[in-house]
Amino acid sequence: MLIVHGTAHGLHDPPSAMARAGQPPHFDAAARVGLALDALRTQGRHAFRLAGDAGLAPIARVHQADYLDFLRSAWDRWPRERSAEVALPQFWPVHGRRSGGVGARLPGSVVAQLGWFAGDAIAPLMAGTWEAAYESAQVALTAQQAIGDGARSALALCRPPGHHAGAARLAGYCYLNNAAVAAQAFIDSGVQRVALLDIDYHHGNGTQEIFYERADVQVCSVHADPLDDYPYFVGYADETGAGAGEGFNLNCPLPAGSGWPVWRQAMEVCCQRVASYDPQALVVSLGVDTHRDDPSGSFTLDSGHYVDVGRRLAALGLPTLFVLEGGYALEVLGANVANVVAGFEEAAP
Repeated sequence: MLIVHGTAHGLHDPPSAMARAGQPPHFDAAARVGLALDALRTQGRHAFRLAGDAGLAPIARVHQADYLDFLRSAWDRWPRERSAEVALPQFWPVHGRRSGGVGARLPGSVVAQLGWFAGDAIAPLMAGTWEAAYESAQVALTAQQAIGDGARSALALCRPPGHHAGAARLAGYCYLNNAAVAAQAFIDSGVQRVALLDIDYHHGNGTQEIFYERADVQVCSVHADPLDDYPYFVGYADETGAGAGEGFNLNCPLPAGSGWPVWRQAMEVCCQRVASYDPQALVVSLGVDTHRDDPSGSFTLDSGHYVDVGRRLAALGLPTLFVLEGGYALEVLGANVANVVAGFEEAAP
């Protein structure tokens, strides 16, 4: 399999999860990419490629211009006396509410703009955040282009991850939605139908938002029930799409503590829906934070189960782009990612 990676992910490495009491480590450590690369190189049968640069245009096909302008300029505009190392939102508008006939609107202050564009307080800005996020999207685009040029499959080792990022929202460690950018690039290249299957522990709320009213990108997800887990407000089973996208969004939320049999059954529902959609390409938001030791989740998959995940995805018989999302049990991250790849290659037609 072609493995695409970058070199800028270390420019964004928050020192701690400052939104939590006691400032524990930030789960999305920069070391995650290196751990996955080490495990994949040990397998000894993959091709590795550094990300190219397709420019901002394919990213702007998914994200709003004012949001991209903010991300590119925010750190340089941030008041230095407010934060020495990271910037976190302090103020949020109540979107849609009106007071005295005046609605919430984008302010000029960069401090207020961070609250405008932030969905939560766990995606801090740093000096290198834009460079890391931009390259992360380019990792996905380089892998997508390889599949467009005829590769059977590719893995984009994206970091920061992306599936919580909306068209104009950073959230959940995510700034640019790498999987959505890649799916849109497939559409722009002439592909008529793309399936996007999210198997991260957490619901990809940003991905759902971006494609919710569209029929050309089907979004299916198996994830923790938002009644009890992040992102809390969306990801329910009755969210099936709207307008032209009605029926093209599938959520399979699972209760805390779900194990392999329950998770596998939900994934099978998603895979069958993908097959019935008859897509020309498959984008997989690959989160391995479903592992029993992951500090961010409660599911109980073992490392060996990821081989079976790869086999099932290969059975769909589609050109497949894997985009790395979550997975924060660092001691097993590399093995889990490598096992998905091994299972996929073992079963690929």
